[in-house]
Amino acid sequence: MTSVPIRTAYVTRIEHFSAAHRLNSVHLSPEENLALFGKCNHTSGHGHNYKVEVTVKGQINPQSGMVINITDLKKTLQVAVMDPCDHRNLDIDVPFFESTPSTTENLAVFLWENIKQHLPFSETYELFEIKLRETDKNVVVYRGE
Repeated sequence: MTSVPIRTAYVTRIEHFSAAHRLNSVHLSPEENLALFGKCNHTSGHGHNYKVEVTVKGQINPQSGMVINITDLKKTLQVAVMDPCDHRNLDIDVPFFESTPSTTENLAVFLWENIKQHLPFSETYELFEIKLRETDKNVVVYRGE
């Protein structure tokens, strides 16, 4: 019997969502917030059309040929990303941001934790990376570190 080598692959699913927020820290004075965040600290807030790329790393199953069933990943992202964030005001609708500034870095951390919580358990794959694009020019990569 010939053994099949264990191969590793990276599977990425991309989603888009729109959300509003205001860059503001409860730990700073109004003057400090304005100095730090500038126009992004406006009391009315502003919005972005985010693009999130979620990558899972794992072994290619020799029977199914998959690292993860993409349907499972799609369902996870619906619950962990789209439902809490799409067409929401992050500062008002997402409890994580009640005392944490809704920067793209912190949004990436929130998404990581939420995806990890909802991703089906497996001994053969793991969440590897989140790439969150706030704009075409502003991108945050987070790997759970």
